[in-house]
Order: sequence, then structure tokens, then C-alpha cells
Amino acid sequence: MIVLAALLLAVAALTGHTWVNAARWLRRPTDRPDDVDEPVAVLLPLRDEATRVTPCLRALLAQRGVPALRIVVLDDGSTDGTADVVRAVVGDDPRVTLLSGVAPPPGWLGKPHACWQLATRADPGATALVFVDADVVLAPHAVAAAVTELRAARATLLSPYPRIVVATAADRLVQPLLQWLWLTFLPLRAMERSRRPSLAAAGGQFLVVDRAGYTAAGGHAAVADKILEDVELARAVKRAGGRIALADGSRLATCRMYDDWPQLRDGYSKSLWASFGHPGAAATVVTLLLLLYTAPPLVALVGLVVGSTQVAAVGLAGYLLGVAGRVLTARATGGRWWPDALAHPVSVVVLGWLTLRSYHLRKRRRLTWRGRPVS
Repeated sequence: MIVLAALLLAVAALTGHTWVNAARWLRRPTDRPDDVDEPVAVLLPLRDEATRVTPCLRALLAQRGVPALRIVVLDDGSTDGTADVVRAVVGDDPRVTLLSGVAPPPGWLGKPHACWQLATRADPGATALVFVDADVVLAPHAVAAAVTELRAARATLLSPYPRIVVATAADRLVQPLLQWLWLTFLPLRAMERSRRPSLAAAGGQFLVVDRAGYTAAGGHAAVADKILEDVELARAVKRAGGRIALADGSRLATCRMYDDWPQLRDGYSKSLWASFGHPGAAATVVTLLLLLYTAPPLVALVGLVVGSTQVAAVGLAGYLLGVAGRVLTARATGGRWWPDALAHPVSVVVLGWLTLRSYHLRKRRRLTWRGRPVS
């Protein structure tokens, strides 16, 4: 019972931390921003996105409150007619520039190289850069609100996390873990104040940076070979003396990251190994997650089977506290909580399997993304 009580207290403490982050420390950009009076460049890297770039582009063209807005699109070696779709959507809009990317040189991964090409060829007068992925659809005020929050936070880099659109069972099991992990385990206020590069998080789907701070940090050239280029860019900003901040971007943007289970499986597999680093660290973290969030419902079932109401009650309490953390996260970030949060133990098991798969494929040098090797 001592071990069970310790697990219960640990889950309670983590859920309490989730509540503090969600209720007190999570930044929430205004949905009624004033006009932005500085030049802003929105940068959109594309590789084989012909089937889903149209909503993203239309949303960018519909942005309001940024009079000096310019949009730079990079076709990164697409073979599916992505550039033709871009031309058809933007027409002769003078705010948009379409570039043809070049293949990444040795030592560069595709995404950092595409972003670096965009940043170095954007209007030199732009004082804020907004990186957006093709699967993100922005609200009409999103760019203005994000830049306004960047300046209000006095940050060099702001990551307004979009609302993740879920459709399949796999989506609903795995995708909510993104927000849950950083709201549960990352001290948001300490992250903003600390100069430690290791205390950093960011999401590359929608990222806003101060141009001067981005340059001082080395930009994406400083993270040329990093699969998690968004997190590593945040760390580079900190190393250069800048500040970073996370925000709830659910009212600013939506994102449908993957269309089906194979895409989701491969998308997570390509990067989870980089999230944890050494395999020993990954094994430790996954084991702890399983103990804290998967063991309690199993303990409750065992308690019922053997007739120990005390054991069953402790296990049930641990399970419900874990579910409560998922509910808090969903409510704070515009996600879906019912009945999805009830399957939280299953979500943690799937995360553990994806992590194991990621290390397995990396060890065999079989990790690829968009037709390019990533390890």
C-alpha cells in the first residue's frame, strides 16, 4: 500500500501542476488584437502538399490587422504539382512570393533547410517572422494576435500551439498527448524566466520569432541537422540570450497533422528518439509514465478481483486523477475530452510503443520522412 500511495500522490501532484499551468501560466493571445504596425513575413515551406495546402493559403490571404504583411512560399522539391496549386490559389496577389527550393546540402535536414531558405530570402525589412506549416489553418486575426503576444511577452520566440483536429481513433488516442505532456511536465513560468536551454519547448506548426533575435541565435542554420528543429531553435534562442514563451493558440489556428494511422505512426517514429535522447532516458521516462498512468486501473481491477476494496479504491483514484489531467489539458487547449480522456492509460501504452519503434528504426537507419532520411 505504501507504493500505491506514493504513486497516487505523484499523479495528484502532476495533475495539480497541469491545473496551475493551464489556469495561471498558459498565455492566451487576444482574439481582438489591434493592428500590427511593423512589417511581418509569413513563411510557408511546402513539400508535396498539393492536396492540403489550399485552406492554409486561403487563410493566409485572409489575414487582417497586418498592413505590412508579406507571404513567402517555398516549394521544396515537390513532385505532386504543389507549386501549380499555389499559383492557382494566390493568383497575382502582390503580397505573395513563390520560391523554388534547392536540395539540402550535406549536414542539413529538409525542414530546417527549407525554413532557412525562407528566412534568408524574406523581405529584409520584416521585423517579425511567422513560420507556418501547410496543415495549419489560421483564423483571420491569427498573425496579428501572435505578433502582438510576442511583443507583450517581450519574447524572442513565441509558440502559439494550434488546436489539433482529430478525426480517427488513432488521432484521439495519440494527438492529445502533445499538449498534455508539456502542460503536465513543463513549468511554463519557469521556462520563460530561466536561461537554461534545456528548459525549452516549441511547436513548429506555428512559430513567431523576432527577426533580430532569430538572426542572433543563428536561425535554422544553428539547428541544421536537428529532427526537432522547433525545440532546438528555442534552445538556440536561449543560448543567445533571448526569451521563449508558449501560448494556447487554439483560437488562432487549427492543425490536422496526419491523415491516417500510417502517417501518424511514422510521423511520431521519426522524432520520438530525439525527444528523449539516450535510450536509457527514454526507457526510464516511459516506465514512469506506465507506472503512473497505466498501472492504477490495473491495480483497481486486481483489487476488485481479490476483494480488497482499499486497493481498488487507491487504483481507481489514481486512474481518475490521470483522466482529470487529460480533461484539464483538453479544456485549456480547445481539445476533445469526452470520452477520449477515459482512454488515457491506453494512450500512454501507445506512446510507449511508438517510442520503442522510433529507437528500433533509428538503430537500423530506416527512419525517413517525405522521401528523405532523417537519421
